[in-house]
Amino acid sequence: MMQANFQRRLIWVGVFFGVATSGLATRLIWIQGVQHEFYARVAWTNQHLHILRQPRRGNILDAKGNVLARSEPMLRVYANPCLIGPYANQVAHLLAPLINWDEVALAQRLTPTVQTNSKGQLVTNSYVDLRRKLPHEQWPAVTQAMARVQFYDPTRRPTREEAAFLRDLRRYAVYGGEAHRRVYPSGQLAAHVIGFAQEDQALFNGRSLLRLVGRDGIERWFDDWLVGTPGWRETKKGLGWELVALREQDVPARPGSDVVLTVDLCVQQIVESALVQAVQRHHPTSAMALVVRPRTGDILAMATWPTYDPNHITGPPDWRRNRIISDVFEPGSTFKVVTVAAALNERVVTLEDLIDCEGGRWSYFGHTLTDHEGHRVLSVREILTKSSNVGAAKIGVMLGEPRLEQYIRRFGFGEPTGIPLPGEVQGIVHPVLRWDKVMITRVPIGYGVAVTPLQMVMAVAAVANGGELMRPRLVQRIQEPDGGRLIEYPPQPVRQVVSRRVAQDMVAALKTVVARGGTGLRAELASYTVAGKTGTAKKAGPGGYLPGRWFASFVGFFPADDPEVCIGVFLDEPHYGYYGGQTAAPIFKLIAEPLARYLCIKPDRLDNSGSPMVSAHGPGARPLPPPHD
Repeated sequence: MMQANFQRRLIWVGVFFGVATSGLATRLIWIQGVQHEFYARVAWTNQHLHILRQPRRGNILDAKGNVLARSEPMLRVYANPCLIGPYANQVAHLLAPLINWDEVALAQRLTPTVQTNSKGQLVTNSYVDLRRKLPHEQWPAVTQAMARVQFYDPTRRPTREEAAFLRDLRRYAVYGGEAHRRVYPSGQLAAHVIGFAQEDQALFNGRSLLRLVGRDGIERWFDDWLVGTPGWRETKKGLGWELVALREQDVPARPGSDVVLTVDLCVQQIVESALVQAVQRHHPTSAMALVVRPRTGDILAMATWPTYDPNHITGPPDWRRNRIISDVFEPGSTFKVVTVAAALNERVVTLEDLIDCEGGRWSYFGHTLTDHEGHRVLSVREILTKSSNVGAAKIGVMLGEPRLEQYIRRFGFGEPTGIPLPGEVQGIVHPVLRWDKVMITRVPIGYGVAVTPLQMVMAVAAVANGGELMRPRLVQRIQEPDGGRLIEYPPQPVRQVVSRRVAQDMVAALKTVVARGGTGLRAELASYTVAGKTGTAKKAGPGGYLPGRWFASFVGFFPADDPEVCIGVFLDEPHYGYYGGQTAAPIFKLIAEPLARYLCIKPDRLDNSGSPMVSAHGPGARPLPPPHD
């Protein structure tokens, strides 16, 4: 009986081991056959370490090589809570003051946790991000702090396993990775041109990489050139850390290219300082100024207020808008440059032709147009000098709608200038088919069209450049970090808008604007002849023009007969005066005087001894007449 029981038990044991062996064999076949590739990948991943290297973002330089934006190498601090275990509070106490963390919050972040991932698998938080940008010089303090971590139980000696855990914690629990911080050494200067870059996640070779991405300005437009190419390091690892001797691939990151602008940092400083004074004097809602070289289209300075510091972005998003290219305004009387130049080029009028300005009040199809003064008969030259609305409107009627629209577009209005900055708008130029009967008297004086400040300056610069319109040039070249040139951006003519003779006639007329009897006298320079045009326009709003709200401007160039620079100043809703000749023209002078000294522009107004003339409006001189327009 006992022998029979023993045999049955032996049979059951044999069956059990047979089933277990069959199950194990089946599982091995499944793993080695069906799931071989999956487990091979898991094993490879456990044995290999793939580290992406963030490339250094390229610099942005001004025309003289001054750095406007650069990337500084930093460390990104990580921790592995699985290697910290029961030491979270102690590590947090040592590290919190070094990486600017609250100690309690840091301890919670360093505590190991177990979570279920999207696949239903239990995973630990073996990776936490502690600080994105730590200067290299602060890293030794972090490693020294980790070296001071003590065994958590001072009443006894650690076992061999506990000592090994503590050793690995000190060495590997907190580690640094490559990172960069974008720095703008000049702060607010040229912020709307440079833009800014921020960190963002990107994919490279199927892996996530934190990199700097351009968000606005040059940083955004030339992001593909500035960003560089990531590198990587692929090695084998053992016991959780890298085995340097078994490195298989080590590809350095390729830094981004540098972008060299036409902007001159010193000129930019002059312009922004003048805008600050404009804001203090007239409290506009916004102010803009632009300096361009007429012959090349080079932009030496471009400034907008309100502004911001790309190192520490604060304030509403509206402050970051580059209004010189993104906002449009009815320009007012500066647009008379386009009207008169077109009429001269079409030989509709000459500068000496006389036009009846109707005593400053003229009705056309039931709508009355007025001047700020009761002008009677004026020459075409004097219409620009005095900025007569009636006279300019009559010239527009003589020119006719089709030709006026044609020249408006030839001067570059109604289309983007092509400046390499995001956010540029094309302005508003209605086709003639949509003009009503009185538009032909409104468009010639700068109403019924909407332009950007950049378009207006480039149009006046075309007159200064012998009638040839240039594309605004903001970038000279893209170069390697060592200075090797990759791409050049030469000056680019757009078209000959009016003849050189007509441009010379326009310069002669615009010089009278900045002389006694002209609306732009407050822009006069002692040692240089200035040609320019004032502008004052009512601001449109829902239901019509807004009472008491104006857009004031002055665009001028000097030396008038051989222009080196063209400067535009624009004030939106100024106070304590609203005429362009009263508010914007003096700011032109604030910019032009130090600019002429900095650029060493040769004076063209000399006295009998050949010396530069002194101001006719210095101490003891007669007071200036009240400005208009």
